[in-house]
Amino acid sequence: MWLIVGLGNPGYEYAWTPHNLGFLVIDLLAERAGIRVERPEAKSYIGKGRIGQHDVVLAKPQTYMNLSGMAIAELAERHDVPPQQILVVVDEVALPWGHLRIRERGSAGGHNGLKSVIAALGTDEFVRLRVGIQPEHPVGDLAAYVLHRMSKAERNAAVEMVVLAADAVECVLKDGVMRAMNRFNRKVEPPPEVS
Repeated sequence: MWLIVGLGNPGYEYAWTPHNLGFLVIDLLAERAGIRVERPEAKSYIGKGRIGQHDVVLAKPQTYMNLSGMAIAELAERHDVPPQQILVVVDEVALPWGHLRIRERGSAGGHNGLKSVIAALGTDEFVRLRVGIQPEHPVGDLAAYVLHRMSKAERNAAVEMVVLAADAVECVLKDGVMRAMNRFNRKVEPPPEVS
């Protein structure tokens, strides 16, 4: 059994914001697998089913991003899922738009949702898929940026990225984390030096 969780914020006003890409990935995985993610459980909406050869619980915590860990810890306990079989999908402002980064473990890297998950689980030994949302130009208020409603062009780019992220989750389940990392983690090129 895998617990696959997309982080985001509940409510219509957050639906098409960069901070909610985790929810969009869960929606697409659910659509592909014929799973309905609508049952309220553990401060989340969940759906149970199969992706490939694996039983899965797909979840969208309704606690708001910074408290996601409470819901994930409760779901893991209820469904007897060890941390190593939890996969958390989050947006990542430090990664260029469109880049994915899969890791088996690691720090929160400043992401409040991941901080909450690590604190609630008492370990950083869970799989995470970071979806890059870094703005092209410097922004003064990152909190406002991650919560802004995306433009039509941004939405189109987000849809492409969500498809890629769902493919990456399916690859983790089918082929394992290392193969998924090799296939989907792109090296971020350093910015050109200005002389």
